[in-house]
Amino acid sequence: MEDAVCAGFLLNARHLDEVLDDEAMHADDRENSFEISGRAIGGDAATYLIAEVAQAHDGSLGTAHMFIDAAADAGADAVKFQTHIADAESTRDEPFRVAFSQQDETRIDYWRRMEFDAEQWAGLADHARASGLHFMSSAFSLEAVALLRRLDVPVWKIASGEVRTRGMVAAICADAKPVLLSTGMSPWDDIDAAVDEIRHAGSPVAILQCVSRYPTPLADVGLNIMKDLSARYDCPVGLSDHSGQPWPALAAIARGAAVVELHLTLSERMFGPDVPSSLTVDQFRMVSDMRDAVATMDAHPADKDAVAEDLADMRAMFGRSLAPKRDLIAGTLVTEDMLLAKKPATGIPENDIDAVVGRTLVRDVPSDRLISWADLHVDS
Repeated sequence: MEDAVCAGFLLNARHLDEVLDDEAMHADDRENSFEISGRAIGGDAATYLIAEVAQAHDGSLGTAHMFIDAAADAGADAVKFQTHIADAESTRDEPFRVAFSQQDETRIDYWRRMEFDAEQWAGLADHARASGLHFMSSAFSLEAVALLRRLDVPVWKIASGEVRTRGMVAAICADAKPVLLSTGMSPWDDIDAAVDEIRHAGSPVAILQCVSRYPTPLADVGLNIMKDLSARYDCPVGLSDHSGQPWPALAAIARGAAVVELHLTLSERMFGPDVPSSLTVDQFRMVSDMRDAVATMDAHPADKDAVAEDLADMRAMFGRSLAPKRDLIAGTLVTEDMLLAKKPATGIPENDIDAVVGRTLVRDVPSDRLISWADLHVDS
């Protein structure tokens, strides 16, 4: 069943509806690939996998560290958090997206409970790096940008809801580091403006198709938009998925996504609003295993003739040669109706039947053997 479902996603993307003029998007500034701390993004590089923790730690520093270990075990390239500084970001008027909390009276109370201080963030970043992961976090205020910059994050992630936040894009791009831009709530005009600002600041960018529904129904994932993004902006593109299923990620990788971001949970029974939108460690590992398999196959293109040459012995074993339908005795004049093709392909090829028909056998040939040239009278 899983193979059938996965195969269903490997359909050709629909034709593009809209492509901007190259000149309008500063074609000279475009980059089809870039690096994050030496790790190539885009081009022929393997898909860059991000394990999104978000608020799944529920304010527990210990749980946040557990997620780093889980992300490393799952085969991620990066682990990503969200840096919320409540008083710089929110007010008591902000409603809950999902009314899930039984201990936070308001949304800003929840953000306060989710906060880590600068030293705790530094500990998380150090743990990630020691685990071989890039440390990332989405900033939700200018203060959060400043905190993360002091941690020397190697790449910035602009969350879908921050694409239009005044001053946020400029602050993030101040160091010209790579930017990953999510587009879950954005129309084309907003994405155009953000990409233009990012490129004007000199930051390379990868753009992620994203749908800000939690969880996202498979029918709404919009994999076709990755192709639209690639044509419109000529940069690495990918998917930030909230479906809670591995299929969109597998399909995106098969379609050449440069980046795939997936929410991670330690268990389907964990507490929090993002759990239905998350993959378990085992599901994430399935995605990373496919990523590695695709990368291995792409790195070793095959040549059909060379492969056939390498399999010459196998071809001979499974191929066919001429053989008698019944036992034939010496002196028999061979006719076409006496012959058929049988394994292996170590005798007279079937295509040479015209050179066999009309010749006389010089010795007996049983029906369980191939006919050889030595069995046939040599024409004078």
